[in-house]
Amino acid sequence: MPQHVLRLGVLAIRRPPVTRWGKGELQPTAVLTPEPRTPANTLLISEDGVETWYLGGRDLILWSGDTGHHRDNLQSGRPSIWVALRGADPARARLVCLTADPYEGEGLASDLDLIVAAVPMPPAVQATVQHFVATHHVEIPFKKRKRLPNDPNALIARGPRVLRPEDSWQARKGKGLDL
Repeated sequence: MPQHVLRLGVLAIRRPPVTRWGKGELQPTAVLTPEPRTPANTLLISEDGVETWYLGGRDLILWSGDTGHHRDNLQSGRPSIWVALRGADPARARLVCLTADPYEGEGLASDLDLIVAAVPMPPAVQATVQHFVATHHVEIPFKKRKRLPNDPNALIARGPRVLRPEDSWQARKGKGLDL
């Protein structure tokens, strides 16, 4: 199955807590191409308590079997990359996944241990995804199954018996065995 791998860097913003009992919020905000040489989990900017962190790089893999999903993403009006993080502390947060498949991104969002955000797809990545879809997409026609007509006079199909007839509870009851 053909695939294409892009290496992207991820930026996130950590906002201060709203109350003194709350925790700060870490939210992915952008992907960078090409991946910078900055070490992962590096604080880049801190202004008025809002911190911008570089969380590191991760591979974005485009699979030929998902080209229909990538096409849906490109046609959505706001092409996005879904970023999944584990951990709220930016100094220890780990990138779990990057995907351009909106349905996979939706599936990742159902995991309560992950921070998932859809960030804008950079134009260079968008061009690469468009080229990959144009090269590898195969339209699969929809075929509706047709049901066989039901014969009301036919015998009802039954599953095979697990027990031998002589082992059934009725046979044992006839032999005087109390169950």
